[in-house]
Amino acid sequence: MLFCASFTLRKLLFIAVLVPILGGMGWWYFRELSLPDYGPAYREYAYVTNGKSNTVSVIDLRTFALAKTIRVGSEPTGIAANSKKNEIYVVNANSNNVSVIDAETNTVVATIGVHARPYFIDVAEDGKRAYVANSGSANVSVIDLEKHIVLGNVRVGAAPGLARVSPDGSTVVVSNHGDNTVSIIDAKQLRVRATLPVCRQPEDIAILPDSAKAFVSCSGSSQVASIRLASNRSQSGVHNEDSVLALLDVGRTPVSLTLKPDGGEMIVCDFDSDSISIIETGNDEVGSSLGIGQHPSHGVVTLDNSRLYVSNFGSNSIAIYDIDMGRRIATLTVGSRPDALALTPDQNYLLVLDTQSGDVTVIQKREPRKLEPSEYSLLTLIPVGMQPNAIVVKAFMASTKK
Repeated sequence: MLFCASFTLRKLLFIAVLVPILGGMGWWYFRELSLPDYGPAYREYAYVTNGKSNTVSVIDLRTFALAKTIRVGSEPTGIAANSKKNEIYVVNANSNNVSVIDAETNTVVATIGVHARPYFIDVAEDGKRAYVANSGSANVSVIDLEKHIVLGNVRVGAAPGLARVSPDGSTVVVSNHGDNTVSIIDAKQLRVRATLPVCRQPEDIAILPDSAKAFVSCSGSSQVASIRLASNRSQSGVHNEDSVLALLDVGRTPVSLTLKPDGGEMIVCDFDSDSISIIETGNDEVGSSLGIGQHPSHGVVTLDNSRLYVSNFGSNSIAIYDIDMGRRIATLTVGSRPDALALTPDQNYLLVLDTQSGDVTVIQKREPRKLEPSEYSLLTLIPVGMQPNAIVVKAFMASTKK
């Protein structure tokens, strides 16, 4: 059944792409026109970790074609890009290391050993450090990205799932799934400055743009913890301590948190309620909750704060939510078990990882036309490896020295 569904989707996508080509220019021609005029040195790639293939697929976003398949460590999971240098970092959960990919050559240039069962990686905004939570060894590895070495390992709680660095680089927030706590690490001193009991089974983490507050989803208690992060001095001159501000009730099994770029609202995907909850981050209030699709797993918001895209893992679809109007405006069928999402830099194309069918669905946003009134359409399907589970986009100018 799965093969038939995937084959049917591929056939429909082929027809959807072929018909406009027969009527005139191919879609890739218009895609080239929409890209920045940076010259031949401009690159725009998506990198996809394939957990069961031990590879990373590189997709050229100028043509939406598979550019290369890179072999990395065993069971690659998390992936992150460096905003200050042309490197990509891949966490290999089964071989306990991080592969460093040179984005200009798309080759592995270093392998950094960490501790047991890492799953995710986060990179500081200055591009100098990365943080990896090692779920099997109850610590966080701190990586020097200039030297490609581990600076140290910070002991935290049981089974840490994720380590997220604040935008100002001063704090690392760690969700400890095994003992229902959150560890707050001082990034400068590389020590835990607070351990906070929160709700059951803390997982995803979001930190506000001003680095003053963090939110942690707790899948086991259907809550989101709001946490104040310590600052050197508040406006009143009083030192603030790390503390739990509130435990917010949301839908069942909140699995992921998505901040709007302006930080004013946060969207929670409530996996077992088939809904999303919207939290007002300033006053810690759950503003609304609405049905979005079966088993929503991830969301992404456009840079202009206007649209939210949600992957519905259980119904093989993407829901499109208009934030200004406060309602869902479209639902599109994609491949089997959609999960992680990413937008191209121009915000006109949504990339959807179909974890069971092993491909990436590309959804195009365009101006509605007479014969094609829909604002969104399925553009193409790109086969990748087995069990794709994370994606990151990197746009850059290639060095003339290489």
